[in-house]
Amino acid sequence: MRLHVQESGPPDGPPLLLVHGWPQDGSAWRDVVARLDGRFRCLVPDLRGHGRSPAPREGYEKERLADDVLELLDDRGLDRVLYAGHDWGGWIGFLLGIRTPHRLTGLLALSVGHPWPSRRDRLNPLRLAALAYQLPLATPLLGRALTETGAVRGALVPPHARMGAVPGHVTEAMYRTFLLRELPGLATGRYADARLTVPTRLVVGERDPVMRAADLRGYEAHAEHMTVERIPGAGHFLPEERPELIAERIARLAGVGNESVPSGSFRAG
Repeated sequence: MRLHVQESGPPDGPPLLLVHGWPQDGSAWRDVVARLDGRFRCLVPDLRGHGRSPAPREGYEKERLADDVLELLDDRGLDRVLYAGHDWGGWIGFLLGIRTPHRLTGLLALSVGHPWPSRRDRLNPLRLAALAYQLPLATPLLGRALTETGAVRGALVPPHARMGAVPGHVTEAMYRTFLLRELPGLATGRYADARLTVPTRLVVGERDPVMRAADLRGYEAHAEHMTVERIPGAGHFLPEERPELIAERIARLAGVGNESVPSGSFRAG
């Protein structure tokens, strides 16, 4: 798989991988990169099927997308990177942090749940309601129509957020694989024995319709170096809504001119 990648910053700077979610591409990170002031070597890929990367019919399981990212790091000769991911990009970051912790110096996950939902989250009907938008997107032909007619922009993506070029079959595959293969395993404890040892910060907006009802606890026994932060007044598309804050959180996680990230605590507000 050949991914389209944008690179910026000094070649000898600390490597930073910025991974977008659906329905976007690497341009979603543009405002964040601009505020990092050349402190990092930034690699910003378009995921398989998004933006200017090829869009094959298969391969949209999130583990497969994680493999694509690892292959990119190998291609660039990068043993370890600081990782920042939004939406599905954040979930891919969790998978990499569990599978290959030696490849990440830190993980910033934005606007996504973690792999250890609490009992309250698993039983909360509001959490299921928050995911209801995924059903039509995963439905054959319907998901394609919603993506290609512009309905996604009107219903799910606010005007300030950049949409990437995402073919309809990619939208269907991204959500169909999640609902049919990945969500059932998550609900039944697929990652019950997994541990995340990478320093991690999970950041969500208080007004994010996908995450607003989430309890976000349950990680404590699995990720002792993880913190959770809720941003007042913010929605789902944090790299574009709050680029200054996200750039600051990246620098803090990297230890560039900021205190290190505290571990093991739930932070709200």
